[in-house]
Amino acid sequence: MTNSLENQKIVVIGGSSGIGLAVAKAVAAEGAKLILASRSESKLEQAKTEIGGETETYQLNISSEESVKNFFEKVGTFNGLVITAFIGLSGPFMEIETVKARQVFDNKFWGSYYAAKYGAAKLDKNGSIIFFSGSAAEKPIAGISALAAANGAIESLARSLALELGTIRVNVVSPGLVETPAYSGMPEEWRQGYFESVANEIPLKRIGQPEDVAETVIYLIKNKYTTGSIINVDGGNRMV
Repeated sequence: MTNSLENQKIVVIGGSSGIGLAVAKAVAAEGAKLILASRSESKLEQAKTEIGGETETYQLNISSEESVKNFFEKVGTFNGLVITAFIGLSGPFMEIETVKARQVFDNKFWGSYYAAKYGAAKLDKNGSIIFFSGSAAEKPIAGISALAAANGAIESLARSLALELGTIRVNVVSPGLVETPAYSGMPEEWRQGYFESVANEIPLKRIGQPEDVAETVIYLIKNKYTTGSIINVDGGNRMV
């Protein structure tokens, strides 16, 4: 395993906030040239200011195949791809509009699919692709059926690509509950109560931080003998 990512070019999609931003910061701290892509131009500019260094930013609609294709043509050759982008959706299965469930797949599954398809053509032959799923793929949670299904599809895709793409390593990071801005819309008291209830149930007795997940991403980028793996970063939640 190398000690740093110096002289490597790493693409992070969805890296303007939360887990993605923590990943982007960790990649930059390792000395890599960071290519950061996200839907929100304002968040990209803010992220670039926070990260500093040699950071290039691109506005990208990951659910558009043509946009993803054009993005990788601009990026050129690179060494690693991390795809953290997603949109959330919760609610009873029988009540959620199908069009909203499709949006989850268009963004999280098909977006990841497009990124892998067009990114792999530009990746170094010993490069790395890291997808993101989530603990609901393994431990179902009522009310997030579409997201759970998309997570499961991504894990299956990754295992297939690990075989098909040969020396390009393909892995998945599957986080549990992580404290990110995704929960900022909840009233403070409700949010803290939810976090505490989950923390009390799991072995490590705390919820995750974005930096916990970022450390796993760095490991997978560096490790040259890991492929086709799903790495759970959930404090042991899947076991209880």
